[in-house]
Amino acid sequence: MSPVLTAAAVAPAPSAVRSVWASPLYRGATVALFLSGLGASAAAPQITLFLIQDLHVSLTTAGLYYLTSLTAPVTGYLIGARSDRTGRRLGLFRLCALAGFVGWCAMAMADQVWMPFVISAVVLAFAGGAGSQLFAAVHDDLRATASPVGDGVVSVVRMALTAGWIVGPVAGSLLATAAGPRAMLVATGVCTLAQIVPMGLVRARPAPGEAPAASVPATSAGQRVGVRGMLPLLAFTGLYVLVYAGEPIKYGYLTIYMHEDLRLPTAVSGAVIGIQPLIELALMPLAVVVARRVGMMRLMVLGAAFGVAANLCFALTGGTVGMFAGQVLMGGVWGVFAGLGIIVAQRLLPEAVATASAVFMSSTAIASALGGLTGSLGVGLLGLPHVFLAPALYGLVATVGIAVMSRSRHAVN
Repeated sequence: MSPVLTAAAVAPAPSAVRSVWASPLYRGATVALFLSGLGASAAAPQITLFLIQDLHVSLTTAGLYYLTSLTAPVTGYLIGARSDRTGRRLGLFRLCALAGFVGWCAMAMADQVWMPFVISAVVLAFAGGAGSQLFAAVHDDLRATASPVGDGVVSVVRMALTAGWIVGPVAGSLLATAAGPRAMLVATGVCTLAQIVPMGLVRARPAPGEAPAASVPATSAGQRVGVRGMLPLLAFTGLYVLVYAGEPIKYGYLTIYMHEDLRLPTAVSGAVIGIQPLIELALMPLAVVVARRVGMMRLMVLGAAFGVAANLCFALTGGTVGMFAGQVLMGGVWGVFAGLGIIVAQRLLPEAVATASAVFMSSTAIASALGGLTGSLGVGLLGLPHVFLAPALYGLVATVGIAVMSRSRHAVN
C-alpha cells in the first residue's frame, strides 16, 4: 500500500471544533461573536431603566424605544447588498463594529430624550450588520476549502453568540448597579469595538467562482439579485419571524406571571428563565448531526412544533413543572433554529450570501416589534397566562409553512 494512502487512512477525521481552532478566520469570528452577544445582551435589559431613571421619560415612551430597531432590516439589506457587490466582507464588518462603538458611547452621553431614539435608529442600526458579515466571510471560506464539516463550523461559531447572550445580562446588571447605566453603555460600546481585535488582519477569501473584490463588483454569481430571486429567502425569514415573535412576549410577561400569579420564589423563576439558553447551547451541535440525517427544514418543522408546545405549556399548565417544561421545549426550538437558520438562509440565496445573512439576522427586529405589539394587545384581551396562546398560533402557522417549504423545490437539506 502506498505511504500516502496509508497516511490518509490513519489521519483523524476532521471535526468542527478542530477546524475552528485551526483557522484564524473561524477562531476570530467565534470570539468576535461572543463579544457581540456579551455587549448587546448586557445593554438590552438596561435600556428602559436608563431612559426612565436618567432621562426621566414615561414608561410608555420608553417602550417605544424598541421600535427604533425596525430600521435594522433596511440597513442590514443595504450592507449585505454592498458586501455582495464588492466582496469586502471584513472591511464592512470593521466599519459596522466602529459604528456600534460610536453609537453606544453617544448613547451614554445622551442628555435629551430624543437622542437615544435617533442614535438607535440611525447609528446602531448599522452595528447589527457586523455579525452578518462574519457569517458571510465564514461561508465563503468554507466553500473555498470545500470543508466536509462546514455546517458544524457555522454551528460552533453561532454558539459563541448564544454564550455571549447567557453571560451578558448578568454582567450588564452588575456593572449598571456598581457604576451606573452610562458606564454600562460605554462598556457595551467597548465590547462592540473589541470584535475587531480577534479578527486581527485576517483577510477573507472569495468563494469558488467569485471574482476578486477589486475586479468585478458583483455577487458571487456575477449578477444582481432581484426581488423574485429573494422570494424563497423572504418566505423562510417571514416564517422565522413568526417563530421568534413569542420571545419578547415570554420575556415581557412570563416572569410577571410566575411572580404575581403563580407566586414562585425568585430563585425558582430565575431557574426557569435560565434553563432555556443552557438547553439551546447543548442542543446546537446535536441539531447539525440530526439535520444531516433528516434534512434541515424537516428538523425545523419539529423545532417550530416545539415552540407551539412550549407556549401551550405557559398558557395552560399553571404550575412550576409546566413552566420548566415550556422552557426546555423553547431550548429545543432555539437549539435547532439558532444553529441552522443562518445556514438555510444562505443556501436559499447562494449567489448573495451576505444579503441573505443580513436579511435573516436583522429579521429579529421585526419579530420583536410583532411580539411586543401582540403582547400589549393580547394581555388586554386575553390576560395572563392566555396571552401565550397568540405565539402558539404564530408557531402553528410557521410549522405548517416550513413543512410546505420542506416539500417544495426550495427545500434545504
